[in-house]
Amino acid sequence: MIFIDTVYQKVLALANKEQRGYITPLEFNLLANQAQELIFEQYFYDLDQFKRRDTDETSLSDMEELIENKLAEFTNVQTLSGGTTYPDNYRTGRIFASGYEAKHVEMNEIKNYLGSEFHMMGLEKNPVYHKSNTSGADVEVYNHLGLVTTGVTCEIITRPIKVEWGYDVIAEKALYNASRATDFQLHASEETELVFKILELAGIVINKVGLVQTAAQEDAKKIQYEKQ
Repeated sequence: MIFIDTVYQKVLALANKEQRGYITPLEFNLLANQAQELIFEQYFYDLDQFKRRDTDETSLSDMEELIENKLAEFTNVQTLSGGTTYPDNYRTGRIFASGYEAKHVEMNEIKNYLGSEFHMMGLEKNPVYHKSNTSGADVEVYNHLGLVTTGVTCEIITRPIKVEWGYDVIAEKALYNASRATDFQLHASEETELVFKILELAGIVINKVGLVQTAAQEDAKKIQYEKQ
């Protein structure tokens, strides 16, 4: 978790430096949510990139693990209705049948499994699944007993909750009110990234080219450092 007031104060301090402009609470809340979404979406692209690299370098393995840790806050395991239909979600992850992780295979391969008693018995601890063509169903999972309709679960990934810098207006000035605020769900390591991403977006809104360039440069440095 990242405290939204901490981010707001840093954004204001950097935006006001050299009279580059003031960001109102309403503008900040809009930009903060947009920045959070951009960072969240980047997780999936980065994770795919690191998984595609065929290397034994420990640093890359650590990066893959770090991204998965960042996604853990938004991931939970839920039951599929009838063993075939996902609950509401943004993205899905691994599928499990009776606690065993299922492997995705094509339907023709599943038919081969089911056509052999020997191979079918192997599905008890090694279930398989394929995308369903049935209306209203998402997947079909099979184990040693055939089509599984109960006890099927799946990793569900949800979007970050909407953040808000809560405030009260006193003497025509916005004062922070923690009881009305909603903090970021993002991993604590993303605080600096959030600040620069919000500044970059804010620079576009208030038409401050220097602010956009400074924020973009700092963001690029951070990304380059992470991918070395």
